[in-house]
Amino acid sequence: MKITLLRSALNEAVGQVSKAVSPRPPIPILGGIKLEADSSGMSLTASDTDISIRSFIPAVVDDQVAINVERAGSVVLQAKFFAEIVRKLPTEEIHLEVHDRFQTTIVSGATEIQLVGFDPEEFPVLPSVREDRVLSLPGSLLKDMIRQTSFAVSTNESTPILTGVHWQLQDGVLKATATDRHRLACSVARTGADPSVQFSDVVISGRTLNELVKILPDQDTMVDIVVDDSQVLFRLDNVLFFARVLDGAYPDTSRIIPRTFKTEFILPAAAFADAIERAYLLSREEKTNIVRLSTLEDGRIELNSSSSEIGRVTETLQTSGITGEPLRISFNSKYFIDALRVIEAEEIFLGFNGPMSPVVLRPRDSEDNLHLILPYRTSG
Repeated sequence: MKITLLRSALNEAVGQVSKAVSPRPPIPILGGIKLEADSSGMSLTASDTDISIRSFIPAVVDDQVAINVERAGSVVLQAKFFAEIVRKLPTEEIHLEVHDRFQTTIVSGATEIQLVGFDPEEFPVLPSVREDRVLSLPGSLLKDMIRQTSFAVSTNESTPILTGVHWQLQDGVLKATATDRHRLACSVARTGADPSVQFSDVVISGRTLNELVKILPDQDTMVDIVVDDSQVLFRLDNVLFFARVLDGAYPDTSRIIPRTFKTEFILPAAAFADAIERAYLLSREEKTNIVRLSTLEDGRIELNSSSSEIGRVTETLQTSGITGEPLRISFNSKYFIDALRVIEAEEIFLGFNGPMSPVVLRPRDSEDNLHLILPYRTSG
């Protein structure tokens, strides 16, 4: 292989595929990036078996020649060093040539670097995905749905299925759900997809989705989601992102979300988030994160937390009217903070069914982004 290409194009592609490189690969070649060049351009591929990413650099980008291929070929280069080298090359024009036994020379200006390459025939083949179920979504919407749910996945590997986000598509409505048994986050989007395109058993690792978010566009660039039995392909522009579907049955969470409440009220989201943050400062010192919430008779609520070594925080907030029974409840303030950070609304609804039943937290006028948090049982 012998090519000349632009550093900016190569740097972007390397940055995209590097997200699929394991820091501790089970076999050495999975610590590398596979480069393949022909007359149409060059593709870069990386994989850690859970994630596989391919990025393609076309020969011409925006009427500018991005890559000139003098001799087609392929090689695998160690990702850790290759990525650092590309970032620090001195000139925009790069010459890359692969010699016998995959020894690779990179020349940029007065800099020449020799790298030991691997045989590309030993690199894993990309997964094959049937195109029976394809859904197109704006990248910004997909990014929001991941951001609103992935933080709630379990970090306990003893229940692998809960380390992922559960995706369902039915009648054009896409639903993403995550839970770690202590809290639940749900995001819903009406996609307008063909009703014949459906799936209900797709669970993708939260870690994988967080890597996907890093390459999704903020704009409304469309992303194709191709769902197969064991893989999901996210296709955008010149990037293919393959994600492995987790094995196992995801628990039915729909039954645990209450629809009626014994106590409910509306709060200004920003003021509530600030109050919880202040209360959290002391609760975290006790390593419990426990904050107590009580309703008051004049339509206000009171939040308090304490530390035996530091002191006590008490906050009062005016609601838009409390309906139902008086309430005293204790909860993990960190769970509330996580939820409030991803709710985009000026006012939020909170619903309760007593001090030991799940709390529901969502935007005032929408159930498209819903959070459920289990309270703490405390003495006194």
